[in-house]
Amino acid sequence: MAADAASPARHDRTISFAGRYLDTPAAAPLDALWRPTALMAVILAGEALGLLLALAPGTEGWVVRFGLASLGIQWIAVSTLCALFLLRHPLGRLPPMRLAWGCLVLLLAMTSLVACAAWELQGMTMDPGVGRTSFVLRMLALALVVGMMALLIYQNYWRARQLAVRAKQLELEALQARIRPHFLFNTLNTGAALVHARPDEAERVLLDLADLFRSALRGPQQIPLVDELALTRRYLEIESLRFGDRLRLDWELPDTMPEVLVPSLSIQPLAENAIRHGIERRPGGGAVEVAVRLFADHVEVTVANDMPGTAGGGGGHAVGLASARERVHALTDGRGRIESRIQDGRYIASVHLPLA
Repeated sequence: MAADAASPARHDRTISFAGRYLDTPAAAPLDALWRPTALMAVILAGEALGLLLALAPGTEGWVVRFGLASLGIQWIAVSTLCALFLLRHPLGRLPPMRLAWGCLVLLLAMTSLVACAAWELQGMTMDPGVGRTSFVLRMLALALVVGMMALLIYQNYWRARQLAVRAKQLELEALQARIRPHFLFNTLNTGAALVHARPDEAERVLLDLADLFRSALRGPQQIPLVDELALTRRYLEIESLRFGDRLRLDWELPDTMPEVLVPSLSIQPLAENAIRHGIERRPGGGAVEVAVRLFADHVEVTVANDMPGTAGGGGGHAVGLASARERVHALTDGRGRIESRIQDGRYIASVHLPLA
């Protein structure tokens, strides 16, 4: 393991955090229909509707009628779901409520086709004495009632989903607000100390601080792992100028960095904690190691530092570690995590990021 001392040119020092990195991948509204629970709910609702029709007062032979009604309803449900799946891309570009009305129209169209096919198959009607037009209109009326009920359910579901997304966004913004003052205060103090101690390196310090501030002031988002590591490297370069020989940096990076997204400011705070609550409290300084390891289903990023000799010296890691842990958990839908431990006199924080 060796520290990568190569510094990029002045004109290339700014890390690109463009708006193309979305906060979280947005799921299409129709995606909820392909979940096993949703498919099972459609089948059970169809069976319940068929049983309700078969048990209507004044009918006889309800078992046969239930079988016929169930068969017709399931054909309508399955054909509608298949049509929605085939048209999911053009339909997905519609606004949510227009999409819902489009699904209702598709349901009515499939009901008409199944009703006409059922009429052609003798004995498939609910009442043999009813004419073809009357039978199709009855089926359409029934489908319209069911479709309107589904439309209301979808509207409530979509509003609840939007509220949940908004609540998660507010939670992430609150976490961002918690980390900003601590982060900016520490980096400003570091910059001020370096500017007074080494005026000739003021430009480098200011450029690095500009990169750090730019990332800290942005809202919750996901960025490539390589950019987050570059941001961490900028911070450690600033600290290496301040500590000099007291700080030793070790980087263990793969030849090809995995294309995985991480929450912004999820690894840099761990490096900041390693400096503030580890190296800074050791009279003789120490080493900070940043390592990236690839596994079959996840990437592990480890930040380790030598601990102070006094008991409880690592307790200061709690605030920054807790904030980073919550951000990783929230922006990876619970699939990512941060673990910490003390081993052989070193404090080790590990970030586990799921691969796509």
